[in-house]
Amino acid sequence: MSAEAQVGLGDKLGRMRRSFRGWRGQRPFWGGLLTLLGGIPIMYFPYANLTLGTMTIRMATTAGAGSLIIGVLLVVLGLTMWFQPHSRVFAGVAAILLALVSLVVSNFGGFVIGFLLALIGGALGVSWAAARPAGEPAKGAAPGSGDPVDDGAPGPPAPAAAGGVSGEQDDLSGTSPTNGTNGRHRAG
Repeated sequence: MSAEAQVGLGDKLGRMRRSFRGWRGQRPFWGGLLTLLGGIPIMYFPYANLTLGTMTIRMATTAGAGSLIIGVLLVVLGLTMWFQPHSRVFAGVAAILLALVSLVVSNFGGFVIGFLLALIGGALGVSWAAARPAGEPAKGAAPGSGDPVDDGAPGPPAPAAAGGVSGEQDDLSGTSPTNGTNGRHRAG
């Protein structure tokens, strides 16, 4: 391989790595991965054979089909978090519930390994939030500053005029005794 081919290969790998990083940042990647990995031991252990010398121990249980269904659903929910990030909350809650059910159905949730992976993956899927674009300021912050404009706390009361009518809007609803609107609007 020539030096020019290696340079071109490095550029291509760099572009692929950057595009994967961008794809990974637009979805709950780690939550989906942990949920997917949590489903594998849950569906594997009930059908596994453990061989110790000449003795074979079969870990099949009466709930083998239930374990298989739970494991496959966890794998599907992990893929759902990757490829449909807008349904991440549903997929995360369903993964948490299936992980809890797997404790009873599937050999303590795949010997607790699958249970913990699915539980943490579901929690990461529920808690994931998309990153804001670089130019968009945080909610409640003035552009170009880190100071919040409105922290939600009520400000000091405005001084009232005679009789309690100030002539300004009383609140943010647009109602005021001076402009004739009392909160009742025509529907037409």
